[in-house]
Amino acid sequence: MYQDKTLVCKDCGQEFVFTAGEQEFYASRGFENEPQRCKSCRDARKNAGRGQREMFTATCAGCGAEARVPFKPREDRPVYCSECYAKMKDAE
Repeated sequence: MYQDKTLVCKDCGQEFVFTAGEQEFYASRGFENEPQRCKSCRDARKNAGRGQREMFTATCAGCGAEARVPFKPREDRPVYCSECYAKMKDAE
């Protein structure tokens, strides 16, 4: 049976708990090594490779407000701000 283990992050030096549930998950995936980094350092390392997303400005087809979107808007497709998009999804 698995028991919680306290490990030390190799990046920040902070202690973190490798829980019994995480150990079971690692074993079910065939991972043999324990994690070497805490969750925040793993997340930071994972996101470091990603560049900043380019954002585009568009006019919302619902309310006419300015909307910032992560894709280049096309003339033949409507673009909605987050509020109008959420209202449309709720109405479905």
